[in-house]
Amino acid sequence: MAGPTTAERGARQQEPSGPPPARRLRPPSVRTIIILGLALVLLGAGGGWLLYGSQWLRVERVTVSGTRVLTPEQVREAADVPVGAPLVSVDTEGIEARLREKLPRIDSVDVVRSWPHGIGLKVVERTPVLLLENPGDRGGFLEVDDEGVRFATVSRATKGVPLLKLTLSRSGSAGASLRRFGEERLVREAVRVAGVLPDRVARDTRTLKVRSYDAISLELSGGRTVSWGSAEKGAAKARTLTALMKAAPGARHFDVSVPTAPASSGS
Repeated sequence: MAGPTTAERGARQQEPSGPPPARRLRPPSVRTIIILGLALVLLGAGGGWLLYGSQWLRVERVTVSGTRVLTPEQVREAADVPVGAPLVSVDTEGIEARLREKLPRIDSVDVVRSWPHGIGLKVVERTPVLLLENPGDRGGFLEVDDEGVRFATVSRATKGVPLLKLTLSRSGSAGASLRRFGEERLVREAVRVAGVLPDRVARDTRTLKVRSYDAISLELSGGRTVSWGSAEKGAAKARTLTALMKAAPGARHFDVSVPTAPASSGS
């Protein structure tokens, strides 16, 4: 068989070995650029008018959820949402700040836009863990939450919430404790104790007394008392108290101030 001719060998050598060259794109014409630019301007202007100038996306309703003690009407009034304003322009952070300032019972609030016409206020209220007698002529009680914040005044004691009594002396070791830690810190220590009480003990606790940082005690139903000591090692003290009450169900006084050496007395 005859081999390739000289012409065929030359044609093969001239054939490209790589991929075919890419087609060069032609740049858009000036007319195309102008048309696209005008379209973008019109689209932006239309979007701006829709959000700010039209009557379609404006605040028409304010909904409230999560309230327990507060009423939705109270929340709406304090929020002062600008009904009729463009929904996109509503200052949600400003509304949140107003609610926390005017209604201290609110722990947190989430203000959300509900397109096309609503504003939603999702409220979380503070929960009282202790009560303080309100000083002065006003009477009633101050509710204290789990962060030690005194957030509301109520005329009657909240059911199931222990009364906190600060029997703080300004002399002796108790006075030194008060000067060192301050009343607000001692209130927070009492809150720490209330937060770790076993459920059964918490339900039976009527009064939580604070004499100093190291002298916190409980008064339970039926005249029973518990010497707790400081708020330190709270979880261990809670476990010890539960075991001690099971071991001595008829006791009147329990001491868990040193959880490794508890004691009970009375019958």
